Amino acid sequence: MARIVAVSLSDIAERAGVSVKTVSGALHGGSARMSDDTRQKIKAIAEELGYVTNLAARGVRQGWLPLVGVISDGLITSPFATEIVRGLDGAARSAGMAVFAVNHRSGQSIGEVLDEVQQFRPRAVAYAAMYHKDVALPDRLAGAVGVMINCREAAGRVTALVPDEEGGAREVVRYLLVAGRRRIAFINLPGILAGTLREMGFRAALEEGGIDPVGVLPAVRRSVYSDRAPSLVASHVEALLKSGQRPDAILCGNDRVAMEVYAALARAGLRIPDDIAVASFDNQVELASRLDPPLTTMGLPHRAMGRLAMEILLAEQPEPPRLRKLPFHLVERASV
Repeated sequence: MARIVAVSLSDIAERAGVSVKTVSGALHGGSARMSDDTRQKIKAIAEELGYVTNLAARGVRQGWLPLVGVISDGLITSPFATEIVRGLDGAARSAGMAVFAVNHRSGQSIGEVLDEVQQFRPRAVAYAAMYHKDVALPDRLAGAVGVMINCREAAGRVTALVPDEEGGAREVVRYLLVAGRRRIAFINLPGILAGTLREMGFRAALEEGGIDPVGVLPAVRRSVYSDRAPSLVASHVEALLKSGQRPDAILCGNDRVAMEVYAALARAGLRIPDDIAVASFDNQVELASRLDPPLTTMGLPHRAMGRLAMEILLAEQPEPPRLRKLPFHLVERASV
């Protein structure tokens, strides 16, 4: 049986005519500076020789493994987790890294979860939430988390990547106005940061156009929105249709609310968008694209957040903590 001979960094360096440090930088994201041509040449030689990173040896040498840990605050159960993870994983693979997540379970402190993550000796740690909110990190942990994804650190000590909720609301309202809609109601998500910011953008865009909102109404009976809370959507739509100023457009806090609006309008014998236009937030594709007619909605920048988070985590020089708002993208379908 032929003996498998391990290929070392020195073997690649000799073939490429560069230093071992340069090879390590090209393959493992080290600090060595080089041209793109040199980096690609080294990677091609490594592939030709069948080089495989010795993760254990690398971890002992550097004090960390080529891993990025993610503290998941409900993210794993979110329908948007796939997009964030795709963004993280794609950028990580390009840098020769891998991503793993540990779920923040109910009753467990953030410190306990971070201890679990750090047992794997990751190069960096991110904190990701299933929805946009403030997170209070204990003082001793603020320096251990490299970036917040889809949430913000309450004291502003960690760079945070969040959707531009207010800007997204302005954009979709302007879109409705350009489409000729002037009597616009908003069935919003009460008690959560995204809903508060979206309402600000909604009102600002209407004020720019010199238009008063038909109404801003809570989607559920509870003070804080959740999918399981008793819905008020059907009763709101019924009341709006009976009012003296029936809306010609309804903006919805998310695609689930929009689905309920569709059902209520159908029961009333009204057509979308001929009688009333409907627009929304989130772009849950499996839902929005299958409604009849397909739903116009604002797509969340989750994949972009994942990619940018990885760039921040792997940067040679950490940036000063700041809040970075990423834009939504309008997904035009047939409901407006």
